[in-house]
Amino acid sequence: MLLEGKVAIVTGAGRGIGRAIALHLAEHGASLVVNDAGVELDGSGGSPEPAHAAADEINRRGGRAVASTDVVGTFEAAERIVALARREFGAVDILVNNAGITRDRMIFNMTEAEWEPVLRVNLVGTFACMRAVLPSMRERHYGRVVNMISTAGVIGNVGQANYAASKGGIVALTRVCALDMTRYGVTANCVAPFAYTRMTESIKGATPAQVEYLQEAKKSVPEHVTPLVLYLVSDLGHDVSGQIFGVRGKEIFLFSQPRPVHAVGDLEGWTPEKIARAVNSSLRTRLTPLETDLEVFKLPPLV
Repeated sequence: MLLEGKVAIVTGAGRGIGRAIALHLAEHGASLVVNDAGVELDGSGGSPEPAHAAADEINRRGGRAVASTDVVGTFEAAERIVALARREFGAVDILVNNAGITRDRMIFNMTEAEWEPVLRVNLVGTFACMRAVLPSMRERHYGRVVNMISTAGVIGNVGQANYAASKGGIVALTRVCALDMTRYGVTANCVAPFAYTRMTESIKGATPAQVEYLQEAKKSVPEHVTPLVLYLVSDLGHDVSGQIFGVRGKEIFLFSQPRPVHAVGDLEGWTPEKIARAVNSSLRTRLTPLETDLEVFKLPPLV
């Protein structure tokens, strides 16, 4: 098995994509800490049932798993999750940061109460869990980190300033982690999943074509995401790091990352008028269109 003897933590693993990932890693030999606070999509409430049910399912299938119901978003919670893994199974080899919440609102109406919790759970929680496992991974010269993101973080989406900022921050965080840790044999990658879950149920199409696309997109299920994650956390993916992948049904995407696409210069120096002429003559055709992820991904998924 690809992960025989490995210890993994998957956050947000009680339902949806996280649960599918946890079950798949366990099926391939990993011992799991299944973390999920059982909260609603906006982070409210909480229940121990999802985490315990997923852990029980892994154990019923012959795997090894324990449940953690900590809410990610603080360094104290991250340390407790990692301490549980070490106490039950040993040093952590694999971290999959999947936990996330959303509180959608147009940017001009968004409140601090809608902004701060999303950044705390999604971005701070991801970093806190990484910070808790990376020292040991550095010492052992081995580790795999996969951070689940969203096309909202690399393309953008209307009404998701908080969510997009958190996921875009995770992209940059993952890139720096890959740069910092490559000399220690630790990889870090991002995966943007396209899968029908309770988090995507609220997405509405703005046009008939988008409505039709979303109906087809429901055929993309969490289990489509798991083979890529398994590849990245196994030894098969040992030399892949700092990358942004996407999974939509039976398609795998590799996303580009920000790099200069064109340059113009003026030996006499720039003025606003010169810049306007340069934009119109050389740069305008290369400007990135203002498109949402639904406008970028127009074709139905391969399922």
